[in-house]
Amino acid sequence: MTLKGIVKGTGNMLGRYIGKWFYDKGIHFDATNTPYFPPIVNAIRRAGLAVKPPTAYELSGPILDEEVDEVRKLIEECKQSWPRTSITLMSAGWLNKVGKKEFEKFLSYSPKGTALLSSKDVSRTKKDANFSVRL
Repeated sequence: MTLKGIVKGTGNMLGRYIGKWFYDKGIHFDATNTPYFPPIVNAIRRAGLAVKPPTAYELSGPILDEEVDEVRKLIEECKQSWPRTSITLMSAGWLNKVGKKEFEKFLSYSPKGTALLSSKDVSRTKKDANFSVRL
């Protein structure tokens, strides 16, 4: 087999293993269209044989903590731009059909980006003209 055939076969196997993971965990195929998917594949290629996948502990602990810190920094950058750019406050409601709960989320939009400000369970809140003011 030629080197080209080996590389092509390796790529196919990577695709198959990624596919098995998607199918097993019910990951929507559109997840491959996020900006985060190609860097995963590139990182696997660069790491080569030395790569070890993260453990459940690492994903739910230190790696998650790093991502939370990064998001907090991005939100803080957004907030710091508000006095210069102004913001648009937005709200959106949604219903959790399984638990029969209603939620209202509040977001800010500015040229720097959109940030979730809060989310509240409004299942037991009276829906009238003053609904949003009370939240």
